[in-house]
Amino acid sequence: MSNNDSITVGLAQIAPVWLDRSRTLDKVIHWVEKAADAECQLVAFGETLVPGYPFWLSCTDGAQFNSAVQKELHAHYLDQAVSITAGHLDTLAEVAADRNIEIMVGCYERPDDRGGHTGYCSLVRVDRFGHVRNSHRKLMPTYEERLAWGTGDGNGLRVFELGPFTVGGLNCWENWMPLARSALYAQGEDLHVAVWPGAKRNTIDNTRFVAAESRSWVLSVSGLMRHEDIPDDMPSRDLIIQNTPQLMSDGGSCIAAPDGSWHIEPVVGTEELLVATVDHEFVRKERQNFDPFGHYSRPDVLQLNINRERQTGACFSADD
Repeated sequence: MSNNDSITVGLAQIAPVWLDRSRTLDKVIHWVEKAADAECQLVAFGETLVPGYPFWLSCTDGAQFNSAVQKELHAHYLDQAVSITAGHLDTLAEVAADRNIEIMVGCYERPDDRGGHTGYCSLVRVDRFGHVRNSHRKLMPTYEERLAWGTGDGNGLRVFELGPFTVGGLNCWENWMPLARSALYAQGEDLHVAVWPGAKRNTIDNTRFVAAESRSWVLSVSGLMRHEDIPDDMPSRDLIIQNTPQLMSDGGSCIAAPDGSWHIEPVVGTEELLVATVDHEFVRKERQNFDPFGHYSRPDVLQLNINRERQTGACFSADD
């Protein structure tokens, strides 16, 4: 990394090839290449973009117990989930190393450490050296998401250095959780990546608020979802299309500056790479009058305890 005071970032607002892991990863790699060509040091993608967000839950009676439709859709979703240990992200990691670019991508992760049959909404970081460095599993799935995702843990509440910046990120409505945000602020975060499945109604309020609260740059990166993104062999495809608008998720990717002003206002309805240069001096200027975990904190009165243990249902002693 250069020693200057700014970096270039890319927000890839794209749609998945819905619930098709391989083809969606191919598409992600294509947009990583575009970001690298635009000289981005970091590119980010929306929540559970790989292989896609469970949009069917709200339009096909997702809470119906023992529904054959819901079981088939869930089985298909699990089959297309991302297993890091199985090497599903290896090619993406190779591209990151080849193009010297950091990647943050939302994945429906199927981890071995929880038995391998439950998926989690995870924000995965692939570093510019080609290593998967972090997987933050969403602390609390929102509303109907609990029918598809397990509850995560604090293991992934971590930041990393990129040029002059300290970067962290959260999934969707975690960005409304004061203590989750504070866990990142406490580690010096000054560039925050908020990933969403895609809804301007969320990003238009949350992005500027979090920027003003933290005096940080905030990148809200959304997915997009249209009927044309549903493969022909998708289970219950016709039922889903009959019960949803053509634009199922409208995007809303945007960037707010450390004073809460718009740097890029929400973009809706289109696949697009938003590219911006963010300046660390802006952060330092805004921290002059407010630093949430520095001079404006009162640790003698208020403290936050964070459990970063990876949660598991069984602990095994050493074999004989």
